[in-house]
Amino acid sequence: MPNNAESGYRGLLQVNVVNIQNNFPIQNARITISYKGDPQSPVEQVVTNSSGQTEQVALSAPPLELSLEPGDVQPYSEYNLRVEAEGFDPLVVSGTEILADSTAIQPVSMTPVGEVPPPEDPVVIPDHTLYGNYPPKIAEPEIKPVAESGEIVLSRVVVPQTVVVHDGVPTDRTAKDYYVPYRDYIKNVASSEIYSTWPRATITANVLAIMSFTLNRVYTEWYRNQGYDFTITSSTAFDHKWIYGRNIFESISLVVDEIFDNYLSRPGVRQPILTQYCDGRQVQCPNWMTQWGSCDLGQRGYSPIEILRYFYGDSIYVNTAEQISGIPASWPGYDLTVGSSGPKVQQMQEQLDTIATVYSAIPRVNPDGIYGERTAEAVREFQSIFGLPQTGVVNFATWYKISHIYVGITRIAELV
Repeated sequence: MPNNAESGYRGLLQVNVVNIQNNFPIQNARITISYKGDPQSPVEQVVTNSSGQTEQVALSAPPLELSLEPGDVQPYSEYNLRVEAEGFDPLVVSGTEILADSTAIQPVSMTPVGEVPPPEDPVVIPDHTLYGNYPPKIAEPEIKPVAESGEIVLSRVVVPQTVVVHDGVPTDRTAKDYYVPYRDYIKNVASSEIYSTWPRATITANVLAIMSFTLNRVYTEWYRNQGYDFTITSSTAFDHKWIYGRNIFESISLVVDEIFDNYLSRPGVRQPILTQYCDGRQVQCPNWMTQWGSCDLGQRGYSPIEILRYFYGDSIYVNTAEQISGIPASWPGYDLTVGSSGPKVQQMQEQLDTIATVYSAIPRVNPDGIYGERTAEAVREFQSIFGLPQTGVVNFATWYKISHIYVGITRIAELV
């Protein structure tokens, strides 16, 4: 049992279990939770509901202040999860991270019995980058040269549907490549590289830096122009730390869902800025953002853009991508709520009703283009399941979350 077991601090954990083949939720999956250091002694056992989700479980965590100041004591506790469901191969997740006063969301993708290839078992989550030892970023120019040979082939900034993550250094031909939805990639990286307990302004500034860096790799086709078949790597020396199967954090997920079409620009530069950073404790990086420095500024009341300009200079500003790939229909530009009507309402209702055939807790709706109380009820249930504020209003974040889940369960992505 870890030293923090009696600290009095708690964090919350929710486990979301889906079928790896179709992203459908798995009901009645059994999750046994134990301390990583004592996997044979369960501390909690929970079961998934019709949405493939467990209730939120309160688990012991180290004191909150350990994650708000740099230090040598691990600021999160680690748990092992054993997941079992009828008709599926059992799966173990080792190292789910729990921070005080924070909600962790552990995704689990299970493989039907007898399917090939077998699942990765166990899924091992290594140290957080602010606690463990990882190679520092190799410095690059923040703006890539535009060669007349057509090195940069995209004419505008596009948020990709998926990124191909090479799980190793670029030259490691044995490393696996993973196809990861863009927003899921950003949430994973941010959960791996900053703490969810940090001020919201700090989280937002770091998410903007991660997204801008990633979109620079997409826009310039950086690795493909070097003969590779991937978008980005999981190596901190070259890109950001992405960890297969790791848990994300609710506070980070909410920020990403609200601003995922944004990136950082400089005047007169078309491409997203390659916003590099370091932790500011183990590694110093003049003219780049430091993560611990951004935490301090957030605690002092700085806004996200003030934090970014403190490190990158006053010419940096937030821009919006011109296109979001792989979605059936774009957000109308205004909130949909009770009393709204028209084609955009109908498009949303059609997608939501399709989702309700898989997530049965969501009431079925008639796609009639009229936003009534039943549609609002279905939207609230959707928001509850997928970690959004339960307003019953379809804002930017909810619209694109509906599209994201709809694409995931219908496999429309394969046709786009």
